[in-house]
Amino acid sequence: MNESTIPSCTAFLGARRVAFGPYDAVAQALAVLDLSAGGLLVFDDTTGAQVDHPWPPGYPSAPAAAAKAAAAPQVGRPRMGVVAREVTLLPRHWEWLAQQPGGASAALRRLVEEARRSHADRDGWRQAKERAYRFMSAIAGGFAGFEEASRALFGQDAEAFARSIAEWPPDVQSHLAWLARDAFAPEAASPPST
Repeated sequence: MNESTIPSCTAFLGARRVAFGPYDAVAQALAVLDLSAGGLLVFDDTTGAQVDHPWPPGYPSAPAAAAKAAAAPQVGRPRMGVVAREVTLLPRHWEWLAQQPGGASAALRRLVEEARRSHADRDGWRQAKERAYRFMSAIAGGFAGFEEASRALFGQDAEAFARSIAEWPPDVQSHLAWLARDAFAPEAASPPST
């Protein structure tokens, strides 16, 4: 299994990072710590969302993900990752889709892939902002400079963001900087100021 596909998380006791890595490794690290004083916060590294600990059954782990990928083939559609869901469109949209080569499903897949390619950078920046904001809201919502950091994050101002979090605890700063690593568009992609 590719290491980048193994779900990972980061655990904090207060503002101190105490464990990070795959969920299984973090669970092992937390098992030897005294957590009786409270203050444990665990965050998913992909989404920045706070997660419960101990993990409920079915939480991501390397062995579980590998077992799922190696499951025996099922009868029916080939294992292409095809998922059937309902799509609601206007009649003119269905008429247009019906005229496309390969039918509606193939046309929708092509449109989605084209949109994913053309908006990949923008989507990456948005997801990085959301990931960073989820983390900082949960752990730093009461810190001085939180509002300024939030405005800078969503306002595309990397310098103001760095200034706003400069006095925060070092572990929170470094993890937040890592989560926000793709949140700011390069200068060339930014709209010109007027």
